[in-house]
Amino acid sequence: MSREDGDGVAEAFLREPRRYTSSQVAHMAGVPVYRARRLWRALGFANVADDAVEFTDSDVEALRTMLSMVSSGAYDEEHMLLMARSIGRATARLAESQAELGAEALDQSGVPLAERPRAWRRRAELVVPDLARLLVYAWRRQLAAAAGRLADQDMSSVRMAVGFADLVAFTRLSRQITATELARLVDRFEGRSADIVTSSGGRVVKTLGDSVLFVADKSHVAAEIALRLVETHRGRDMPELRVGLAAGPVIWRMGDVFGTTVNLASRLTALSLPGTILADPELAEELEGDRAFLLRAVDRLSVRGLGELAPFTIMRAGAT
Repeated sequence: MSREDGDGVAEAFLREPRRYTSSQVAHMAGVPVYRARRLWRALGFANVADDAVEFTDSDVEALRTMLSMVSSGAYDEEHMLLMARSIGRATARLAESQAELGAEALDQSGVPLAERPRAWRRRAELVVPDLARLLVYAWRRQLAAAAGRLADQDMSSVRMAVGFADLVAFTRLSRQITATELARLVDRFEGRSADIVTSSGGRVVKTLGDSVLFVADKSHVAAEIALRLVETHRGRDMPELRVGLAAGPVIWRMGDVFGTTVNLASRLTALSLPGTILADPELAEELEGDRAFLLRAVDRLSVRGLGELAPFTIMRAGAT
């Protein structure tokens, strides 16, 4: 929350005037300022000066909503902060990407810098209502799917197949091409990867520019995703891809996955050769007898932090 918005651009996106200080908002919500600030920080908003008029009626409503969810027993204070942090992280990344796309659109339209504030205000009027509806729609669909998956699961540990896909020599390549070319490469990689994972029945956990972490309920689904990722990115103005797969218990927490299985998949990715898929013995055993895949044992490898194991490469049946 900051006044450094340039000629009313922030207010155009907020769609309401800023009229309250932090103490006024806290008073209207019926809580001490320190507690209000704790919730704001959880949402990703920095503290502002006590006399700064930065807050709107929606800030008051949001604070009251969070406090009501605690007082009603829907969340305790700790889980409310966790929930707020997850919302803050997700929406911050979403907002950054949408703002970047907006800036690119203005660049491509040839809008001079002097006219940018006015153009941004017009853009806010044009896109904010539709984006707000799309955001709520997508969130509800994703929440329905996630709740359905977790309704009868023990959240302390869930068995899944985990995959890491990593672009080979990405750091070296990033020093050899322009920033624009690098951004386009990352966009292509993330977009293609997300399409492959979701259309094959898996779920993207996160992307990190040059890598993607995904999960699947079944090992054969994870193996098919890995093969499609390697095949799709091969020879398409992209660095080669390598993939590590592991099956076993994982811990879900705030939309991310943790545990030995995740670490093993990551370590196997680092040990994989360009264009290959390396799987741990447990996942490979689950693929035995599946005619869609060809498994080949490789020499025992020392996996950092996890000891020695004898992994397998996975290829499509009929591959040479």
